[in-house]
Amino acid sequence: MRKVVGFLFVAALIAAVPASAQDDKKITVNIAGGPTFVTSSASNHFGTGGNFDFGVTFNVTPLVGVQVEYSGNRLGSKDRTIDMSPCEGCTPEPTPVTAHGWVHAFDFNLVAHPRWEGRRAQPYFLAGPGVYYRSANVTTPGVGYIPPYCDPWWYWCWPGGFVPVDQVLGSASETNFGINFGGGVNVKLGDSNAQFYVEVRYHYVWGKTYDLPDGTTQSSTGQYLPILFGFKF
Repeated sequence: MRKVVGFLFVAALIAAVPASAQDDKKITVNIAGGPTFVTSSASNHFGTGGNFDFGVTFNVTPLVGVQVEYSGNRLGSKDRTIDMSPCEGCTPEPTPVTAHGWVHAFDFNLVAHPRWEGRRAQPYFLAGPGVYYRSANVTTPGVGYIPPYCDPWWYWCWPGGFVPVDQVLGSASETNFGINFGGGVNVKLGDSNAQFYVEVRYHYVWGKTYDLPDGTTQSSTGQYLPILFGFKF
């Protein structure tokens, strides 16, 4: 992962060539997409997915802006197994379950974009708080009785019971606060105000605490690392 992030930054910097100074704009619109990597403990429950981002930046000064942005992250499925039995009290057997998730983020960021005079490529940095709506859908192709089970990263606890074929075991969501920070490089396209940009962002989302069947507790705190490729106008 670190090698991928480093390569993207180096590639963008190599693309820098001399250019005339860009006209300062009061408002900048950005649209982008790319892969989303799930990090820390949450990576054991969701796989790599994709993202779509749309934002508006109000440039307060030539060097500082305030961004309002929406980011939709479709998390990759992660197959796991939990014990299921054909009847209550019968011998349980490992049965596959699949989780799919979404993270909808609404972020409010402070953007700093120092100028490299005479360069077509310009770096920038951003950070700020956000509101995150996270949802998960868990299904199984099995048939039988599932004993109590709880997974905080799926935001779902199963009280135990019988499940028919292709049953949705749980569909739940959380709304939490979080923070994000990152940086990228803007590359001016020709003589217009349009720019291509590459950005790496880190999101940390505080989650709720769940009581597990074994008597312990665990939170659903999640960490995500989207990489964006997009355009600014």
